[in-house]
Amino acid sequence: MQTSDLKIVSAAVRKDIVKMLNLAGSGHPGGSLSSVELLVSLYFNHMKFNPKNPSDPDRDYFVLSKGHGCPVLYAVLAQLECITGDELCTLRQAGSRLQGHPAKDKGLPGIEISTGSLGYGLSIGAGIAAGLKQTKSPNRVYVLMGDGEQQEGSIWEAVMAAPHLKLSNLCAIVDDNGLQIDGATKDIMNIQPLAEKYRAFGWNVIEIDGHNLDEVDKAYAAAKAETNKPTAIIAKTVKGKGVSFMENLAEWHGKAPSKELLEKAIAEIDTALDKEI
Repeated sequence: MQTSDLKIVSAAVRKDIVKMLNLAGSGHPGGSLSSVELLVSLYFNHMKFNPKNPSDPDRDYFVLSKGHGCPVLYAVLAQLECITGDELCTLRQAGSRLQGHPAKDKGLPGIEISTGSLGYGLSIGAGIAAGLKQTKSPNRVYVLMGDGEQQEGSIWEAVMAAPHLKLSNLCAIVDDNGLQIDGATKDIMNIQPLAEKYRAFGWNVIEIDGHNLDEVDKAYAAAKAETNKPTAIIAKTVKGKGVSFMENLAEWHGKAPSKELLEKAIAEIDTALDKEI
């Protein structure tokens, strides 16, 4: 897809995120909105993923380590027609396949593992990547993490193991929006300088603006071109991106918009798109 097309998809994903959260009355808008361009570029331009056969053995694997950000994944899967728009309206409802965190046992296409408790997605992704290496499979593994999640010790076990195992088929993506549920990451437990830490462990590190689709596209291409080590994409993002009253506010980590605020959010997203294309 061209950048202009990706912007249209990104706007549609943002609108679906706020709509489904409004209907659910709960959920996590901030970190879902900050990850939109990262997932749209990945699924539409880089990851081997067949919407008509999500379990294709030749697929690439995506692990949403920051499981609370599942609204963005569900919205992207809806754009790929893996799930319907009607099903998006069932987010967090009893019996729905769209649980508040990804649940593999619900049979939702594109969900590789159940996630929710933070910190273990990168280890699982490294394990999948190691298995693919052993079988000489060309498939790749992508893991999306939050920046607050970098405070988990298990992340750093995987960060240490992946270069040792030469997992060049592994790409870790950090949604570095600077905020977590209790406030700024620098105040809760400072994780910076994050890029330097990954480099020190032997990773290929790429720093980007996570909302600049051209930069995101080039980063994924560079990750695929790396043949000796795993790649970490440190994406600087804005929590609640695209909705002015949510942007850079920790209070929107896990709070659903009212009907009035939903209408305002959708209007802002539409206006921003009109200015960009």
